[in-house]
Amino acid sequence: MGRPSAARVYDYLLGGGHNFAADRELAERFARALPGSRDIARLNRAFLRRGVLFLIENGIRQFLDIGSGIPTVGNVHEIAQAVDPTIRVVYVDNEPVAVAHSQLLLEHNDRAAAVEADLVHPDGVLDHPAVHGLLDLDQPLGLLMVGVFHFVPPERAPLELLARYRERLAPGSYLALSHFTADTRPAEMAAMVEVMSNSRDPIHPRTRAEIAELFTGFELVNPGVVPTADWHPVAPADDVAGPEREQIYAGVGRKTATG
Repeated sequence: MGRPSAARVYDYLLGGGHNFAADRELAERFARALPGSRDIARLNRAFLRRGVLFLIENGIRQFLDIGSGIPTVGNVHEIAQAVDPTIRVVYVDNEPVAVAHSQLLLEHNDRAAAVEADLVHPDGVLDHPAVHGLLDLDQPLGLLMVGVFHFVPPERAPLELLARYRERLAPGSYLALSHFTADTRPAEMAAMVEVMSNSRDPIHPRTRAEIAELFTGFELVNPGVVPTADWHPVAPADDVAGPEREQIYAGVGRKTATG
């Protein structure tokens, strides 16, 4: 509880109540280093909603949300099950407090679960009993990595890591991913990276080209890898006018039969 985590910092920036004093203090430092942080968080959450609805429209009825944080208002099971109550969702996070909160919130939902596992261990995630209990990896699945892959350092070989997930997905599965970048405000992003460097979740921004490369083996859905606000916006609230709209790139890709 005394050590801040990205999951709870994100919850605070979104206006949630599942965070502690250490998280709030770090979040305020984060916001000073990177002005517009609350808008950045809101735009990222709006992309999640639009991405989930897009996947449902394209036949997906099961979701694996890795790096999910705390599934409070507006998270995947609420969005998806409002459309189809039979949709199944498994949340994965490596932060014990976030997972404990999630399990409490989901205890009466037999089509959603939260497990503690780490993104950088694909087999540990995909072979977890709770994942197998709710999801069928032989059928198309929506793999969500929204606002989490920037926590993967270069030494973890990000492309190879994502390839291991892709290889386990059935053809017709989708990847929805968003990721911090320093392309537009390098000085501010460098300050934010410094703020997060002593937390349990250091951040590693990547360029648009590097983020697009993460979709290797997936067929990118139009408009490709773009700022979150530019990915299938549907309402004025999905955008802002300031530079913060371009701090996170997002995209959705579909695994083909040969992917």
